[in-house]
Amino acid sequence: MTEILARCGYRCDLCPAFTVNIHCDEDRRKVSDGWFKYFGFRIEPEKINCAGCFDNNRTLDNECPVYPCVAQKGLNSCGYCSDMPCAKLKTRMDFLEERHLDLSQIPADEYNSFIKPYLSKDRLMKISAENKK
Repeated sequence: MTEILARCGYRCDLCPAFTVNIHCDEDRRKVSDGWFKYFGFRIEPEKINCAGCFDNNRTLDNECPVYPCVAQKGLNSCGYCSDMPCAKLKTRMDFLEERHLDLSQIPADEYNSFIKPYLSKDRLMKISAENKK
C-alpha cells in the first residue's frame, strides 16, 4: 500500500483503524483493546473505522485539534507549517513519551500496529527540513 500521511504525521496506511485495514469485527475489537493497552483509552469496536483526515466526513477523531488548523492554513501536514511544533501538534506528537512506554519490550506485531503508525515527530521534522531548503 502507498504511504498515506495524515496531517499530523500519523501513517494512515499503517493504522489498524484505517478503513482498508479493517476486515471484520474482530479487527475492530483488536484495535480497541490495543489502544487501551498502550494508550489508556478505549473506543467501542463498532465505532472503529477511519478514512483519515483527508476524508472530512469519516475521521475517527472528531476532536482532533490539528486537522482544523492545518486545513484552515491550506497545508497537507504540519510539516509545512512555520509554527511547527505547536501546542496543538504536541498533543499528537508527544503522547507516546508521556506514556513512558518501553518500546523495546513491545512485541513486533503490536509495535507495528499500535506504535509505528503514530511516530509522527521524525516524519514531520523531515518534511519541515525539506520545506526549508
